Amino acid sequence: MGKQTKATKKFERKHLKESIDRRKDFAKIKQRHQLKDKKKQRNAQKKVKEEAGQSGSDEDVSEKDDVNQDEYFREALPLPIAKTRTESPRLTTGKRKHEEPIKDSAESDDAESDDDMEVDGIDMAALAEKDPEFHKYLKENDPELLEFNEEDNLDDLELSEDEQERPAKKRRTSKNEPVSEELNVQMIRKWKASMQEQHSIRALKESVLAFRSAAHMDEDEAKDYKYTIPSSDVYHEVLVTALKEAPKVLNHHLPVKETASGKLRVPTDSAQFKKLSPLIRTFSTSLNHLLPNLSDSATLRLTLQALEPLLPYLLYFRKFLKQIIKSVASIWSDHSNDESTRITAFLLLRRLLTIGDPGLKETVLKSTYEHLIKASRNTTPHTLPGINLMKNSAAELWGIDQKIAYTTSFQFIRQAAMHLRTNIIKPTKESYKSIYNWQFIHSLDFFSRVLSTHCSPFLEAQSGAGPSQLRPLIYPVVQITLGVMRLIPTPTYFPLRFHLIRSLLRISQSTGTYIPLGAALLEVLNSSDLKKSAKPTTANLKPIDFSTNIRAPTAYLRTRSYQDSLGAELTELFSEFLALHCKSIAYPELALPLTINLKRWLKIASKNATGNKNGKLNQSLLLLVQKSEANARWISERRNKVAFTPRDRAEVEAFLKDVKWEDTPLGAFVVGQRKLREERAKTVIEGRRQEENKRKQRNEDEEASEDEIETV
Repeated sequence: MGKQTKATKKFERKHLKESIDRRKDFAKIKQRHQLKDKKKQRNAQKKVKEEAGQSGSDEDVSEKDDVNQDEYFREALPLPIAKTRTESPRLTTGKRKHEEPIKDSAESDDAESDDDMEVDGIDMAALAEKDPEFHKYLKENDPELLEFNEEDNLDDLELSEDEQERPAKKRRTSKNEPVSEELNVQMIRKWKASMQEQHSIRALKESVLAFRSAAHMDEDEAKDYKYTIPSSDVYHEVLVTALKEAPKVLNHHLPVKETASGKLRVPTDSAQFKKLSPLIRTFSTSLNHLLPNLSDSATLRLTLQALEPLLPYLLYFRKFLKQIIKSVASIWSDHSNDESTRITAFLLLRRLLTIGDPGLKETVLKSTYEHLIKASRNTTPHTLPGINLMKNSAAELWGIDQKIAYTTSFQFIRQAAMHLRTNIIKPTKESYKSIYNWQFIHSLDFFSRVLSTHCSPFLEAQSGAGPSQLRPLIYPVVQITLGVMRLIPTPTYFPLRFHLIRSLLRISQSTGTYIPLGAALLEVLNSSDLKKSAKPTTANLKPIDFSTNIRAPTAYLRTRSYQDSLGAELTELFSEFLALHCKSIAYPELALPLTINLKRWLKIASKNATGNKNGKLNQSLLLLVQKSEANARWISERRNKVAFTPRDRAEVEAFLKDVKWEDTPLGAFVVGQRKLREERAKTVIEGRRQEENKRKQRNEDEEASEDEIETV
């Protein structure tokens, strides 16, 4: 045998002795039953011999008994455990892959144990098939053994001494068919009072069983549960009572203790935990089953809030806890849920990251990322705010444990890099679509938010822990983003390029990393769509919305509408890029190449009669060049007054440290441009909202007209 796992040792400590004792008892009962039958058989044979008077019959019988004496002594002697599966009732928690003889009780139980601490059940169906006589004997003498299942585990919970005597209720008929009991509000309120006043385990158990019935109320297996829900009032009362009172009773009997290091501990070695484990599991299973079926926001938030105090207990049921994490992450990423519900789900994920171990933290981060990418497949003006909410909130989760966040992020970033490399080395006709899609773009934008949130020099200095552990990810994220940006450098995908440039601007601004974005912007400026005159179009095209598009429709290419939109976007990105370094002591040198290229483009555009005639773009770029040159002169005047050299890094970084960037000539210009764009964006949003209201009103009028026609 190999080294015993932790689950095996835990099973041996908790349940092995109980399983062995149970098997011994069953073996003894079976042996007594078989010996009794043998004795009856021998007495009958002896009586027949005496009546018939056959002299040679005794020798025949003794000879037969000699042949079967090994079997006789094996059945007569008390056995510690059954040797094969056919000789004893099978104890199992699930299906086995291979049917092998039981070599050792501990070994067999180890093979069937799981991470969760569960008491094994008895397969009575197999017993009835393999040994019908023994099954009949148990049915006549001890029928309770034939009703061993999960529900009975809850029914057999021992009650504390201060609780009332449990009323005897016969729940099964002679045919082992479940009989459901109809709930009413008075019963539920009685349980609620017992839980509030006495912290009654019995009332808690009944409430959990009722809650399970409510969670499966609309399903076929609901008839197999103890209670039935007759009305919506009873359903609501069951949910509210269980969700609010059950965690309080559990915390009373199993208080959660917090160690000095901040870890939560539950007394798992206590008899109380063993007694309440089936109840915790059943309640949590019902909660997890109920979550995706709830449509009311208030009830969904209440259910999520009820899960929070159960998390310390569920840490000991790892396999099941992973299912809950997926359910909560699904609610967090569902656009149909309101913002408060999604925030409640986010707080639950954050709590798990705080109290969980490294393995659980990695599970939470991976599940969060996967649901984020899945929910960002369809990006529209209506879903974009929700996607941004997810990216910002998920970025906060990545900073709770940066060591785990680094390893998890590295896996996803490496996967994206390999995907891009494959498309560059072995491109196919449709391979670019696996890169140029919303999910890939949102993935890169998400990691830009993670890095900008947790790699800020100000936050690093404030924490006093040194550079962020996520800083090594800046280089690969920037390189992948630049590679995706230039994969297809055509005017069709300029909107995608603008999205990626904004992500890189965010990284550069927050982390203080210089990223040369001027060349990527000049490629757009020198493209054919801006160098040549706009083609005549008959269609009245609306300005393209770059925030919700990564690909320009063919009808927009080389049109005046597309040129105007590109010009406005370029001017904004040029100014934002230059504003990042408007306080830098090296700004005159940083801005010089870009300023020269912009002047050259303006000179060619003004002299070439057949070239670009977009006066709006020319005027905005000329104003930007003037502001940039004014900022360079402003920096040079102050730089001429310093006495340190570029070698003095501390002095260089402290240059104009007390001056706000908005007070620089270029900074003041950028602030004014931002305000104008915000006003235009509000106007667009308001117009979109009015159109949506008109569309809804028109649909309602059409439905009302159809109803009138049907009535007539």
